[in-house]
Amino acid sequence: MRESISTYKSQLPMDLRRQKILEAIIESFIQHALPVGSKHLTESYNFDVSSATIRSEMAELERGGYITQPHTSAGRIPTSRAYRMMVNQMKEQDKLMKRAQEDMLAIRKQYYLKKTKEKLYDTVSILATATDNVSFATLPDKGQFFYIGISNILRKPEFMTQPEKATKVIEILEHDLANVLVDLDITEEGAIYIGEENILPEFKSCSLLAIPYFHQGFDGVMGILGSTRMDYAYNIAALKAAVQLLTE
Repeated sequence: MRESISTYKSQLPMDLRRQKILEAIIESFIQHALPVGSKHLTESYNFDVSSATIRSEMAELERGGYITQPHTSAGRIPTSRAYRMMVNQMKEQDKLMKRAQEDMLAIRKQYYLKKTKEKLYDTVSILATATDNVSFATLPDKGQFFYIGISNILRKPEFMTQPEKATKVIEILEHDLANVLVDLDITEEGAIYIGEENILPEFKSCSLLAIPYFHQGFDGVMGILGSTRMDYAYNIAALKAAVQLLTE
């Protein structure tokens, strides 16, 4: 007959050393999923007793139904009774709760960071298609940024006839634009830098539009880079719409 929880709780008390050995067996098995032998306990835990004493205590734990021996191993593994005893005697819940909360928050942050980067990529891709320009965004980690739509610029007549200008723009995109964005004064209404107004002379044949974004606790800058003859009214509206799309 299956023993109830109350039956487990009423098992005769276990002395401290035997309990510590059982806790070590449970801890090791949880971590490694391997049967635990007396040699491992002697080498990995500071019990300050001989291997013979540990083997004797393990024999008592096995007789008590707390550990069992798989057929293919000389080691022992915990039984359900051992886990029940551990659960019934759990202590330091406040400390464990704090650790669990910290772990959950860290995992949640990484999860939201991954999702934010995925949504940023999709949004910037849509923006590049809608505006027929280069679209870009900074990533909310490690000061990185990415861009999509360089082929849109290369197809513009002004760059097709003067490919050296296109080359300079590509070099800036690949190496310096992230640093340039840090120095720009970009408000929530967005910023527009036309031709010679741009910080870098290589951008004098281009216009740069940028606006901040906020999503899932992360922030950065999203923008458009294109010819000075771009449709400014539509592009700034598209940029604002993209930021709104990101938050949906």
